[in-house]
Amino acid sequence: MKIVGVAACTVGIAHTYIAQEKLMNAGKKAGHEIEIETQGTIGIENELTPEQIKDADIVILAVDVKIAGRERFDGKKVIQVPTEIAVKSPNKLIEKAQEIFEQSKG
Repeated sequence: MKIVGVAACTVGIAHTYIAQEKLMNAGKKAGHEIEIETQGTIGIENELTPEQIKDADIVILAVDVKIAGRERFDGKKVIQVPTEIAVKSPNKLIEKAQEIFEQSKG
């Protein structure tokens, strides 16, 4: 499964990067391809390419604030959660993404 996502917390520092790291580790551990963009105090980092978004099976938005470029994910299966969920339960979140992906395949 190919997963893309965005992490962004209210302050744009700690939780943004912790959520990114936890999701990346959990996704890779589960055997998925995963790329997480961060939107923090210093702007957008690891910006997702249109190609990555197009190829993604599911999008995870671990966000506490309005993000830039949300419309890029229109038409995709999107899971949106607070960054705290990604930080505290990244494995469960990846499992949930897997379930939603499996269901969407019919």
